[in-house]
Amino acid sequence: MAPVPRLEIRNLTRRFDGRAVVDDLSLTIMPGQVTCLLGPSGCGKSTTLRMIAGVEMQDAGEIWVDGTLVCDTVFRVPAERRRIGLMFQDFALFPHLSVAENVAFGLAGPAAEKRARVETMLDRVSLRRFIDAWPHELSGGEQQRVALARALAPDPRIMLMDEPFSGLDNRLRDEIRDTTLSILKEAGTAVLLVTHEPDEAMRMADDIALMRQGRIVQQGAPYNIYNAPKDKQTVSFFSDINVIRGTVRGALTETPFGRFLAPGVPDGQQVEIVIRPQHLKIDFDRDGSGPLPTAQDGTPARGTVIRARFMGRESLVEFRMDHDGSTIRAVVPNVFLPRPGKPLWLTIRRDRCFVFPVTG
Repeated sequence: MAPVPRLEIRNLTRRFDGRAVVDDLSLTIMPGQVTCLLGPSGCGKSTTLRMIAGVEMQDAGEIWVDGTLVCDTVFRVPAERRRIGLMFQDFALFPHLSVAENVAFGLAGPAAEKRARVETMLDRVSLRRFIDAWPHELSGGEQQRVALARALAPDPRIMLMDEPFSGLDNRLRDEIRDTTLSILKEAGTAVLLVTHEPDEAMRMADDIALMRQGRIVQQGAPYNIYNAPKDKQTVSFFSDINVIRGTVRGALTETPFGRFLAPGVPDGQQVEIVIRPQHLKIDFDRDGSGPLPTAQDGTPARGTVIRARFMGRESLVEFRMDHDGSTIRAVVPNVFLPRPGKPLWLTIRRDRCFVFPVTG
């Protein structure tokens, strides 16, 4: 028998003023799995979370938890009975309640049992010493961990997280993310995380569902989405890109960088060759000549350095290409700062570029 998903969304749709903000969305999350809804602002991520939590009603579709229907357009389990935890960007701690009272807020039962549960949860986030403190006495990271303890205290089957780390500085954000992920995995909680930051999705998610205009346009493991993107928009969402256009003739596209394969694309169709800056190779100019063409890197094309900047772990070099005056950006590990006006040669890794037909 196939395992039962912890959370299953079937054909979920939500409209505002006749416009589908969430459009026929389906998603499955297993116990202990972290799935990320990733996409730009306004694509329907947070609306999806609100429908699952029970604070927003869908116009169509069903929500199932552990194989049991919790909501369709007629039947509806109240939000407080769904055993779904919520964490948002705003930690939303009650300022008039102590840390212990905040964590115990969603708990029922005798006071002694609630106190014991609070102590257990604060131990898990390493904040037992602040049990009787007030929220304003804590740092931002400590408040975030209290919010996590409060969300986990009722032992939710599912945790919904709406950009919960965006208010933290980068160093603290990484630490809190790792702590949160470890606790949720240990508890076997199914997690649906909403973010517009690709780095956060890559760091936390087992599975990424990339959203655009209310729909999931691509879903899979972070490695697969990054290395086998569906279209140019997907590539550009995860990183900066360079784009070279060409026309297909006999399944090949001629460019100043040599030929590129375009299998299945009809003759006369324009294509875009997309390459990330870190996958360009740079070579020196030798009295107007560059390196010899190779099967892996194709034909070199010459450009002149516009500017070079050191970014901490890498250097970003911008070129104006000789053949058409276009700008191409290359990223080089460590320090590489050629002077403006210096001619250099660029080649494109064939196994690291993507060829997409031009549409529209």
